[in-house]
Amino acid sequence: MVWYVLAIILIAFVFDFSNGFHDSANSIATIVGTRVLSPLAAVMWAAFFNFAALFTGGVAVAKAVGGGMIEQSIVDPNVILGALLGAIAWNIITWSYGIPSSSSHALIGGYAGSAMAKAGLAAITWGPKWVQTLSFIVISPLVGFMAGFAIMVTCYWIFQRMSGSRADRVFRPAQLLSSALLSYSHGGNDAQKTMGIILGLLVASKAYFVHQTGFFHHFYVADFQTIPRWVEIGAYSAISLGTLFGGWRIVHTMGSRITKLRPISGFAAETGGAIAIQIATHYGIPVSTTHTITGSIVGVGATQRLSAVRWGIAGQIVWAWVFTIPAAGLMAAISYWILARLFVL
Repeated sequence: MVWYVLAIILIAFVFDFSNGFHDSANSIATIVGTRVLSPLAAVMWAAFFNFAALFTGGVAVAKAVGGGMIEQSIVDPNVILGALLGAIAWNIITWSYGIPSSSSHALIGGYAGSAMAKAGLAAITWGPKWVQTLSFIVISPLVGFMAGFAIMVTCYWIFQRMSGSRADRVFRPAQLLSSALLSYSHGGNDAQKTMGIILGLLVASKAYFVHQTGFFHHFYVADFQTIPRWVEIGAYSAISLGTLFGGWRIVHTMGSRITKLRPISGFAAETGGAIAIQIATHYGIPVSTTHTITGSIVGVGATQRLSAVRWGIAGQIVWAWVFTIPAAGLMAAISYWILARLFVL
């Protein structure tokens, strides 16, 4: 059983890698779309700041995912593994079609689906964390939209007398900073979700490790108050490596198909998205980076004229958001039913 738990932890890091791989487009699409950085330089830049969040980020999101959404008494290794397999399957499907769906909500939906497959609706801890998470599916893109729109209007007002070519020269280096802030925010919120899943697994499996010594002693966790440092380092490393290898299929959708971006608009979109994510992270809300930056890009495009936004593409992305939690939940439930018959705990 100890080795089964350790194998699930490894799979959790694989999911975290797929999260960075899948969501790397969120961090780099605007800076690649405006040609401030090449794709290779952009992913290296984003990966560095994904990992930098380890040193200054909090753990409120991790604790919310680990112990605030699912009834802990029913959580076991099969529930956690089912959740991870459902989320990974949905990530692969959406990545293959170039759809910028939310890895965060895939994981949360997978966790809920796997838990309900075991214990029904009683598995869900209905309360503030679920209300915040579900409401922010709508709120986060709206906050991103308003922030991107407001920053873009402010930039236009301040630099209205500046020629377009000169504005591009000014905002190309500024976009390096905004992209770094977005990548930092992305790492700080998304890596914590995998940390929360691993924390939930370790707390549920503490009986297997309580008498272990040496190497295995480090896997014993009594409660949700403290997250082992190795979990934090592993999660941030995995998401950073995923970002480094990049999800190129989604870059085109985010960087150019929603609206045409220039350095000034890329700066506004990245800054607006980062502000919205930082607010959510501060309050321990597992928000979707995909939703937030998409809303910010749409808000920036809307400052020109409504027709500057390709609403058909944006609509397709919204439908992917709607289906993510139930689709990942269904895949996770199927995974749990199979695992429960293979591994009787």
